[in-house]
Amino acid sequence: MKTTMTRCIHCTRCVRFSEEVAGVEEIGAIGRGEGMQITSYLEHAVHSELSGNVVDLCPVGALTSKPYAFEARPWELTKTLGIDVMDGVGTNIRIDSRGREVLRALPRINDDVNEEWANDKTRHAVDGLMKRRLDKPYLRKNGKLEEASWNEAFQAIADVKAGSSVAAIAGDLVDCETMYATKKLLKSMKSEMLEGRQTGLSYDVSNLAAVNFNTTIAGIEEADVIVLVSTNPRWEASLVNTRIRKAVRKGGAKIFGIGPETDLTYPVEWLGDDMSLLSKLPKAVADALKGAEKPALILGGGALSIEGAHGAALQLANDYKLVRRDWNGFNVLHIGASRTGGLMLGYAYDGGIKAIAAKKPKLLFSLGADEMDYQPFEKSFKVYIGHHGDAGAHGADVILPGAAYTEKNGTYVNLEGRVQRSNKAIFAPGDAREDWSILRALSEVMGKTLPFDSFEELRVKMAKDHPQLAEEGLITFEWKPPTGLPSKPKGKGALPIKDFYLTNSIARASATMQRCSAELLHGNDEMLEAAE
Repeated sequence: MKTTMTRCIHCTRCVRFSEEVAGVEEIGAIGRGEGMQITSYLEHAVHSELSGNVVDLCPVGALTSKPYAFEARPWELTKTLGIDVMDGVGTNIRIDSRGREVLRALPRINDDVNEEWANDKTRHAVDGLMKRRLDKPYLRKNGKLEEASWNEAFQAIADVKAGSSVAAIAGDLVDCETMYATKKLLKSMKSEMLEGRQTGLSYDVSNLAAVNFNTTIAGIEEADVIVLVSTNPRWEASLVNTRIRKAVRKGGAKIFGIGPETDLTYPVEWLGDDMSLLSKLPKAVADALKGAEKPALILGGGALSIEGAHGAALQLANDYKLVRRDWNGFNVLHIGASRTGGLMLGYAYDGGIKAIAAKKPKLLFSLGADEMDYQPFEKSFKVYIGHHGDAGAHGADVILPGAAYTEKNGTYVNLEGRVQRSNKAIFAPGDAREDWSILRALSEVMGKTLPFDSFEELRVKMAKDHPQLAEEGLITFEWKPPTGLPSKPKGKGALPIKDFYLTNSIARASATMQRCSAELLHGNDEMLEAAE
C-alpha cells in the first residue's frame, strides 16, 4: 500500500475492514478531533494477506496500490474478465492490461465465491508474469539447455520412441483444456499414466464428493461447529478463511483444530497435532458435533499426506452425521487451481507419482509442474510445457514455452466444484504458444494427430467426453464415499504451505511477492514503514 494521508477523510472503512473481515487489528486511529490520524500501529507494516482490499475501499485515494501507482491511466487499459489461479478458490478477477503487459488484477463481485475481495497474491503477483519467462524452445545438448527451433524440439521428443511408456504430471496452474489435450495424446499412445497431485499425495478418488469442498464456499458460513484438520485456510484459501470467520462472528460457530497451531484470526480450540485424534475425538468435540445442526469438517492437504487420515475423516463424517438430506459438511481443501478439474479428467493415478516413477516411463510430460520431485524420473526424457524458468524447466530435456493464465482462454474448476471460464487478456511473449496448440503440433510430428484444429473444437470435444465441463456453474457430486479405507492415522499433521507469498512459479518470479516474503515473513531488517 502507498499512503497519501493528507487525502484521508477519517471514514474508517480501512479500519473496519481490517478488524471485521481480515481479522487483524493492525490499522487504527491515533489522536483526537482534527488531530486524528489513521495509521498502522507502532508504524509497523500491515501483515494481513488481504490488506490490498483497503485500496478498493478507500473513497478518496488516501490508500493506493504501490506496485501500480503512476503506471497507467485507467482509460489506457484493456479490461478482461478472468479467473485467478493463485489458489483453489477461483477468485473472479478483472485483468487490466496495456499492450502485452498485465498491469493489475482486481476482484470482481461474485457472492458465491470471493464476494468482492481478493488476496494480496492475486493482486500483486502479476508483475511476475513479465519475469523469468520462457519465450523460446530449448533442447538439452551435452548436458546443457540450448535454444532450438520448434521442429528440432518436436523431433527430439518423437525420437524417444516411447511407445506406451509415457506419463504426464500436471502442475497447479493448468487449465482443463491443456490437461484434456494431454490426456488425448497419451490415450493415443495407449498410456493412462496421468497425475495432478504433483507433491506426491495419493488418496482415493473413486468418489469425487469424498475429495470435494461440499459445503461450498458460501455455505460454510452456516456451519455451527467446524473441525479443521491439518490445514491453515488463512494461507491455503484466504477467502474461505474469511467465510469461517464470518461463521464465528455472526453465527457463533465453534472451531476445533487438529494440527500445528497457527493464527487464523478467530478463536480455535486446538486439540494437538496427533492425527490419531481423528479416530478418537475428545469428548467435548464429540458432544459438540452431536449437538450441532450443521457440523462441518475441513480436511487439508497436510492431512491427506498421512495414511489413514482420509478414511478416518470419512468414518467421522458417517459417525457424526455430517452429511444430511440438506447439508453436506464433509470438505477437502485443495490448494491448486487445477486440482479439482484434474481429478475430473482422470489426473489421479493409483498410487500417485510414486507409482508412476516405479513404472520408469521413457517419456515424461510436465505441465508446469514446478513443485514435484524430479529425482525419481532421472532416467526419463522430460518435456516441460510451461511459462516460467522454474524448477521444472531446470530439470527438463526439452522446454516448450507455453502461455500463462492471462495469455489464454481456459476452464478452471475451483475447490467446491464450480466450473468457471477465464479469458485471454494478452499474447504470450516471444515464441511462446498456447499449451493446447503446442500439443496439437507435437501430436502431428509424433504421428498421433489430435482430433481438433482449433480451441473451439477442443472445447466441443472436451464437453462431449466430460459433460460437466460444458457449462459454467456449480457441479453437485453424488455422495457415495468409498468404504474400507485405512482409518487409523498415525503421525503428526503438517501444513502444506511454508511461505504464502512464494507458492508457485509466477509468485516466485514476482519482485513484489519476494519482497513481501522477505519483509513480512522472514523479518528482513530493511522492512519499510507502512506510511512510505
